[in-house]
Amino acid sequence: METPVQAIEKMVQDMLANDPAYFLVEIKVKPTNNIKLFLDGDQGLTIEKCISWNRALYKKIEEENLFPNGDFSLEVSSPGVDEPLKLLRQYKKNVGRTVEVILKDGIKITGKMIEVGEETITVEETRGKNKKKEVITHQIQLDQIKSTTIQTVF
Repeated sequence: METPVQAIEKMVQDMLANDPAYFLVEIKVKPTNNIKLFLDGDQGLTIEKCISWNRALYKKIEEENLFPNGDFSLEVSSPGVDEPLKLLRQYKKNVGRTVEVILKDGIKITGKMIEVGEETITVEETRGKNKKKEVITHQIQLDQIKSTTIQTVF
């Protein structure tokens, strides 16, 4: 028997089939049947999109009677900027932005992500200022990354 997460994932994939610019990042279901759905888009995601998908999915979950007595809640959103990147597609849409990469061995690299390949990302780290400024280019294997988060630069 499939789990609620698998059933919901199938519904979401069906929903997104007509909208290839959007993709599923993650589904979380709490023991309280609070369903959190994180979607993203290559060009970002509007609130209106989230609302319409929330309505459509809520209806589907009710029709399938996934939770007895309709005892569930549903949140559809895009991952917050503080959420680590999970998919290659998220890395690709954030090329050019400043990221903080924490490697599995604990090393932290902060810089501009300038390239994303199938197995590696390239991050340009700037150290020092003015005449002492140096730019170090790091090529990082995706499988060596513990987490990558977008840094907001002011």
